[in-house]
Amino acid sequence: MPHDRPLTTAEPDAPAESAASDTGADAAAGVPSAGPADPPRRSAATRAAILAAARDRFAADGYERATIRAIAREAGIDPSMVMRYYGNKAGLFAAASEIEVHAPDLSHVPREEAGARLVRHFLERWEGDEVLTGMLRVGATNEAGAERMRGVFAEQIRPVLTAVCPVPEEAPKRAALIASQILGMALCRYVLHLAPAVALSNEEVIAWLAPTIQRYLTAEQP
Repeated sequence: MPHDRPLTTAEPDAPAESAASDTGADAAAGVPSAGPADPPRRSAATRAAILAAARDRFAADGYERATIRAIAREAGIDPSMVMRYYGNKAGLFAAASEIEVHAPDLSHVPREEAGARLVRHFLERWEGDEVLTGMLRVGATNEAGAERMRGVFAEQIRPVLTAVCPVPEEAPKRAALIASQILGMALCRYVLHLAPAVALSNEEVIAWLAPTIQRYLTAEQP
C-alpha cells in the first residue's frame, strides 16, 4: 500500500534570517555559534542526518513551527552544527526541499501514449521518493512549500509539455491543468490516504487519469 512521508519545498527567494533569529523558539534557546570544521567524512554524514531530520520536521510541523533546535535534536547533534552548514532555517529548508522529478521526454513517446506515460512516471516517483510526498504535505499547508512546488512545475514540467502540446504558448495553462490531476491524486492517495484512492492499483490510476492528462497534453481546444 502506498505510504506517506513528509513533503518539502525550497523557497529560494525567502528572506535571509539571522542565526540568532531563526525562530522564536531557537532565539530563546540561544543556539550557540559553530566551532571548528568537521573532517570531510564526518561532515557528509552530519549533513545527511540534518537533511533527513529537517524533512521529517518540516513535513510534520510545517515551516513556521519547525525549529532548528528540534531538527538538531532529531539528528542527534548540537544546534550549532545546523547553523554551521546551512546558516539559518531558510537555507536549511531550501536544501532539504530540493526536488528532481526526472520528467520523461515525451517527444520520443507515441503521441497517443503520452498521457499514460506521464501518469505512470509520477506514480513511480511518488512511491519511490519520500521527499516528494513530504514536500506535497508542506506545500498544502505552507506558502514556502507551495512556492517550491510551483517552481518545480515551472522549471521541470513545463518544458516537457512545451515540446508536445499543439500550441507551445499554452504550456503554462496545460501544466496547471495537469498538475491539478497529478497533485490531486497524490494528495488523496499518499497524504490524506483516502481509502478509495489508496485501494486503486497503479494500473487503475493510469486507466482513469491518462485520458484526461492526454487531453490536456494534446487536445487542440476543450
